[in-house]
Formats: sequence, C-alpha cells, structure tokens
Amino acid sequence: MNVSIVGSGYVGTTVAACLADAGHDVWAIDVDEDIVEQINAGETPIHEPGLAELLETYGGDTLRATTDYGVVPDTDLTMLALPTPSDADGSIDLSVMEAGARAVGEALADADGYHLVVVKSTVVPGTTDETLIPTIESASGRQEGDSLGVAVNPEFQREGSAVTDFQNPDRVVFGTDGDERALDVLYDLYEPLLGDVPAFETGRREAELIKYANNAFLAAKVSLINELGNIAKEFDVDSYEVAEALGMDDRIGARFLRSGVGWGGSCFPKDTAAIMAAAREAGYEPKLLDAAVAVNEQQPERLLALLDEHVDVEGRPVAVLGLAFKPGTDDIRNSQATPIIEGLQERGAEIVAYDPVASEAMSERFPDITYADSASEALAGAAGAVVVTGWDEFETLDSAFDEMAEPVVVDGRRTVSRRDGITYEGLTW
Repeated sequence: MNVSIVGSGYVGTTVAACLADAGHDVWAIDVDEDIVEQINAGETPIHEPGLAELLETYGGDTLRATTDYGVVPDTDLTMLALPTPSDADGSIDLSVMEAGARAVGEALADADGYHLVVVKSTVVPGTTDETLIPTIESASGRQEGDSLGVAVNPEFQREGSAVTDFQNPDRVVFGTDGDERALDVLYDLYEPLLGDVPAFETGRREAELIKYANNAFLAAKVSLINELGNIAKEFDVDSYEVAEALGMDDRIGARFLRSGVGWGGSCFPKDTAAIMAAAREAGYEPKLLDAAVAVNEQQPERLLALLDEHVDVEGRPVAVLGLAFKPGTDDIRNSQATPIIEGLQERGAEIVAYDPVASEAMSERFPDITYADSASEALAGAAGAVVVTGWDEFETLDSAFDEMAEPVVVDGRRTVSRRDGITYEGLTW
C-alpha cells in the first residue's frame, strides 16, 4: 500500500519505519526540515532500539520524507501521528492535530477516490467525531462516509521497545463505527503483522478511550506496587520478594511490579492528566487516579530523604546515574531525574550526572550541572550516588564505587547489588 504519515516524532517515525519493513511504500510528512533530511539519508532522529537499522535499510527508498502535503492524494491512507501536549490543567492541546487535519483535508480537496484518515495520536473520546472530522470535511469538501473514511487506531508502543511492540503486538484496535471500507483498508495495512494477533473492532470513541484506559491502568498499577514497596520498606521487607509472589497470581500478572522511583515519559503523565481533566469536565472526580499521581510524585523525595539519612550533600559532589525516563531511550520528558536534580540543587549539592544517551537532552534543561562521560567518572570522588534509570551497565559498577569519597548509594531501580564496602539503600526494599 501507499501510506502517508503526518508527524515524525517517536510514534510517527517508528510506525513509518515498521510499515516500510512490512512492505508498504511510506511518505513521512513533517515540518522539521532537519528530520526530513535525516530520514531521507537513512538516519534516525531519535534513539530507539532497532530503528536505526530500519531507517538505514528503507530511508530514502520505500520510506521517504517531505514537508509537502501534496503527497497525500497519491496514498491510500494518511495517519495523523502528531503531538497532543498537555495544557496547564492537564487537558490536551489539539492545535497541532487540528492544523495537521486541516492540511490533510486541503490536500484531498482536488483528489479522486476514497481516502482513509487514521487517527494514531492519543485524543480524548469524542475528539475525532467532534473536532477532527469536521475540520477535514471543511477543508476537503468531502463527507465522511462518502469519499472520506476516518478511523482511530491507537498505538501501544513503549519507548525503548517501540519497534518490537509494533511488530509483535498483543492486539490491534480498529475504531471505525462499523465502516466496512475503513476496516478493509486497515486489515490490508496490518495484514503482514496480524497472523495470530487479534484485531479488536470497535467504535471511534471506544478506541480513543482504550488508549487512555490502558495507560491509566498501568500507571495505577505501578503506583500501587510503589505504595506497597514504601510500606514494605518501613517493615524491613524486600518488596521484590513480595512482588514475585504477587506476579504468580494470574489475576495480577508479573509485569509492571518492579517498584521504585516511579513513572515518567510522554505517555503515562500526559494521558493520565488528560483523562482526569476530561473526567472532571464531565463532572466525575477520578479519586483513584489522583492517588496514583500523588504516589508517583512523592517517590523522588523519598529517594532523596534516604540519601539525607546518610550524608549531608551541601557543597559536595553527588552522582546522578540515569537521566532518561526509562532505559532504551533518550527521552527525558517527565523523567524522575528532573525532580531529583532539583531536590539536590535545593540541598546545595554539586551534581555530576551520567546517562548513556540522554545527557545532551538533559543539558538543555539543566545547563549548569556537570555531565560525565561514564558512570565511573560520575562516581569518582562523589559523596553519594542515586540510581534513577535502570540501565544495564549500572549493574556492573562494583569497582567504580570504590572511587567514591563516601560510598553511599540510593538505588531507585534495584539495579545495583548490595556489596561490602558501600552503604546501600533500596528505595522500596
């Protein structure tokens, strides 16, 4: 098939590369000329395992990039994979999505035949029907259900494993309100990937909410295991032993039971805030989600309080190991490293930070702290260290701790092993 994808961020670039790998011809449309040049040169604009290899293979060939919406009429379908950032009250800002929908509509104004527009971005229920479809119809002169189809196809890709998640999904969700032509196009698009993977057919509003429900449920699960971990710590209980037994209950499952410093990234915080804001606008108070957010926000301060028990960091170097919100990505959006760095700054510490791929991004947020080229360099002479991101390389730092001025390690991800010669504190164990 011929596919156009509007937006070349974490979602759009990964989806474009994976669809090219599935045998489709893909146009990536983005306003950023640097990103367009990178994709056409076969280079990745983001750090994502497996993505560089796909772009090297298909970039400039069956995956091409452009700033011109004029390619849209020559494709069978167009995906909107644009950002929906949070406003101050947690609700989503649809301005970029509306602009993209309008541009797609204008491109389709003089085109022939049926065209399907697929909403890949995360939007609250009713957005597609009440905002995006009228925008596309007005700009194109087409009517949904006639020569225009509109579907919602949420993504379930985790940063750090986005390629694998797209190519090996648990399920795909098709929100079409029963539009058979739209369903046929979506089945054709995903045919190389489906196999034994179930396709869940539903309405557009239901598909919109499924993504929010998915992330809200997982965010609440992480906060619940963190709450239990905090309680376990008070009783000198290893929460990971407890979680292992919990995970054997098939009603609970073992995934997302690693307690620690909390969740971040682009999805959990934004999506949880958005569905909470939408619920309040509808007159419902989401008390459980309020609690999940509150637990998550307290974890960085709990980690710093443990550090305070062992060392006064004022005027002394402290190593911050890990800046990305999770391993496998360079994304620092809503990383728990941010409040931890801010807390250390309030305490007057001299911060030496290290991350395998995210230091450059964090240096734009905190230009005045020191960034080390390795974890060993960050630890050398430090009065304490905090582990914020669970990178595998932090598991093998034993000898580096011997170079610390005071070997105090507070681990927020259960990455470092207890050993003689260091004062070790696990956040929830």
